[in-house]
Amino acid sequence: MKIAFAGKGGVGKTSLAAWTADWLARNGKNVWLVDADTALSLGQASGVALDQLPQPLIQREDLVRERIHAGGFLNLNPDVGDLPEELAVDVPLGGEPVAGMAPGRKRLLVMGAVTNAGGGCACDANALLKALLAHIVMDRDEWVLVDIEAGVEHLGRGTVTHVDGLVIVSEPSMRSLQTGAEVGRMASDLGLTNQALVLNRHAGGQPPDLDGLPEWSLSIPPLNGLVGRQMTDASVLSLPEVDRLDGYIEELLSRLSP
Repeated sequence: MKIAFAGKGGVGKTSLAAWTADWLARNGKNVWLVDADTALSLGQASGVALDQLPQPLIQREDLVRERIHAGGFLNLNPDVGDLPEELAVDVPLGGEPVAGMAPGRKRLLVMGAVTNAGGGCACDANALLKALLAHIVMDRDEWVLVDIEAGVEHLGRGTVTHVDGLVIVSEPSMRSLQTGAEVGRMASDLGLTNQALVLNRHAGGQPPDLDGLPEWSLSIPPLNGLVGRQMTDASVLSLPEVDRLDGYIEELLSRLSP
């Protein structure tokens, strides 16, 4: 299953992607984590040390020259089938696997942001990034979690139609929810209607009835364990509230599963 996580900056979508990947791996699933956000923080949130993170693909001029300009011609549909294994780094588990379950493997691909995808951009690095992202989403028969920015247009129309679900993450604030509604409308226009709203750091109250917000929502309250460590540790895993988080993730995935 392929799931994209979107929302206004700072709402916790990267944390939710990291929690989801860890729950899946601890339950025996192999997971690809794709960081396609300009903040590029998914690796650290998942427990990868800063000095172990790979250079973002969009900055790899050597690969751009090799794949996009192979044979001296501009190739906007490059062969990228070998790149996931070549570029990915392994991500540690945040806790013990489920009893009696062989842990799955988590792998991280750091992409960088796709600019103007679907708008005809012929940027060389952008073409390579979009080709690899499309390959991961459409051709890999594994769990794929994509951390993207507010909006889904930069995935490109052909890729979005092959994502199985969209998680819109929001804080309990009007501006954040309005961004979420815009993302939801845009995704629906692209054919991605399997959506869920996650209200992060939600202490109570009903979200407003905004056109575009998914009908189904899940609330995650403020987590004292995360608040207590986030000034000193970039990882969001192995929190004291892990059992509660596992329950939220299981409910979310159950909702999105076909």
